[in-house]
Amino acid sequence: MKLFPSGHATHPQWRMAAALVVAQLRAQMALPDHASAPTLGLVYITDHYASEASALLEYLGSELPGVTDWTGTVGVGVSANNAEYFDEPALSVMLLDVPADQYRVFSGVAPLPTHPDATTSGFAAHTALVHADGHTPELSELLAEMSTRTATGYLFGGLTASRTASVQFAVGGNGNVAGQGAASGVFDGGLSGVAFAAGVGMVSRVTQGCQPVGALHTITAAQDNVVLELDGEQALDVLLDTLEVTLEGDPQPALRKVRATLAGLVNAGEQPQGQRRTGHFGTDTRVRHIVGLDGTRRGVALADHVEAGMHLAFCQRNVAAARADLMRICAEIREELSPEELEPLPMAPYGTAGHTGDTGGSSDSAAGSAYAPGSAPQAQRRICGAIYVSCSGRGGPHFGGPSAELQIVRHALGDVPLAGFFAGGEIAHHHLYGYTGVLTVFVAGD
Repeated sequence: MKLFPSGHATHPQWRMAAALVVAQLRAQMALPDHASAPTLGLVYITDHYASEASALLEYLGSELPGVTDWTGTVGVGVSANNAEYFDEPALSVMLLDVPADQYRVFSGVAPLPTHPDATTSGFAAHTALVHADGHTPELSELLAEMSTRTATGYLFGGLTASRTASVQFAVGGNGNVAGQGAASGVFDGGLSGVAFAAGVGMVSRVTQGCQPVGALHTITAAQDNVVLELDGEQALDVLLDTLEVTLEGDPQPALRKVRATLAGLVNAGEQPQGQRRTGHFGTDTRVRHIVGLDGTRRGVALADHVEAGMHLAFCQRNVAAARADLMRICAEIREELSPEELEPLPMAPYGTAGHTGDTGGSSDSAAGSAYAPGSAPQAQRRICGAIYVSCSGRGGPHFGGPSAELQIVRHALGDVPLAGFFAGGEIAHHHLYGYTGVLTVFVAGD
């Protein structure tokens, strides 16, 4: 694989932004170290362009006829190498230099085979980039089922995030995917994305954005989404003790603290990876909102189903912890690759990243790394491109300034092609996360 051509731009008119991106892609495709004839395109748009998604995809297809397969979705922001566009009209496109027999675009009308082998279809899914609508019923169960359609069970991606249409892009073979029929390639609802075969090398990591504010507890009583007891004590009392507040008298100060608090959950039967050893969440922890307090039963209601035996730790968003964990996963990726290929770039001051033009922490796996297939140590491997899906709650100034989050990634990985979006939830393994980032790099041997 060669470097993936990529481009990004912002403009009030989508056609002008798309024309700028196409010009960048064509210029890079003419460079000797970039792919000259990629067939798979990844497109992320902000919701300002969502109503024109079909016209935008048609334009890209007509201007880049060699790119016959497209996937992507919409976010409240999109990202590129060293830059993010948050709450403004923009798009970010990357063309992946992956052999045609090593990937398969899928959607609700052209799903992946039930069994991840090549006996019938000629294609065996190894991993999959997944875009999903957060309003899809039983989404967690669908993601778990989707993971069984890959040989490794590893998914990565995120949920659409839009204040208008929640569109997804999925078109293969210039519209001739079996089962797609007359579908335009722009969908609303369900799951879509692209699966990759075993020949596509990648390294993927999950970075958490919240810091535990109390001890790790075991849920000893629960009903539906309400935690009733933690370690045999009433859950509401444990929460109030952890936050050192009371509901007696004026409850408003306590409620303000509760609103700023979330809950990190670990499934029953799983040994928590990170907090007991490092004080940080591992990739087994899923952060969920506290959606209510049950004064009658002294319970705490969460935005997820809970059951006895699960582990829970109350937590809060923490900028310093998020920055440190993002640097940690970038360091882990660097350790998987040849250090000669990844000299760190000087860290630019926050807020200096341009918006248009060409795109030019510890290694303890128990602390939150997520090894995707193909991540075994191997000398002289280089990054051809990267996909970064970050929570919409992390975008904008949360990291200290405009594009600060993407500057951290560029400083650690170097000047590599990158595309991504700010999602309504992040997907890694077969779990749905919140307030996290999922960074996946595509690598090729020397």
